[in-house]
Amino acid sequence: WDFHGTLEQGTERSVIDISNTILAERGYDKRFASVDVDRLYGLRWVKYFEDLLPDESPERHRELELACFKMSSENFEMVQRHIQPAPYAHQVLQAIAQSPHDQIVISNTQPRSLPNFLDAVDMTQYFPEGYVFAAGNHVDAPCQSKEKILEGIMASRKYDRIIAIGDSPQDVNLAKPYNGTSYLYAHPWREFKEVEADFKITDLREVLREL
Repeated sequence: WDFHGTLEQGTERSVIDISNTILAERGYDKRFASVDVDRLYGLRWVKYFEDLLPDESPERHRELELACFKMSSENFEMVQRHIQPAPYAHQVLQAIAQSPHDQIVISNTQPRSLPNFLDAVDMTQYFPEGYVFAAGNHVDAPCQSKEKILEGIMASRKYDRIIAIGDSPQDVNLAKPYNGTSYLYAHPWREFKEVEADFKITDLREVLREL
């Protein structure tokens, strides 16, 4: 499983709130608007500041991004105001949990943040220790890629097949090296990303055909 944009919805609104708070603290007059929620959706946080403040240096963009990460971690209630489980996510996770399949979540978020995100949408019980992996890939020096994480999992565990579910090309392409099945997900109000997948779905319940 991917997490952001797949199992949850609403985090993108907290990105705008946190970014605007940091901009105010740093003395900027410019602010992100509500239209930017969808316009910038899916981009790394630093890209938001590159878009809003094109005349600032890359170092300044990075500084603002790091300040946002810190605020998000230390004031997680700003995220909790907006984050919700994706439609039918709990129903699907519960059904899979009662099957012989394992569920693994691999997210590009920071390692210290992923447990908080899972707890905020009451999904911790579906992903015990050893089944939760954070690549930290929203920063310039990722812990490791999703591909490397899955490679390590496959080297240490024996699985007959892999089913990859996510909202990005990177997510669905995880299945390819293992001849797995890929599901490209998009919330019903969003467009699919440009990538080939075995299935393109807007309802997570479609995954249950695999059980």
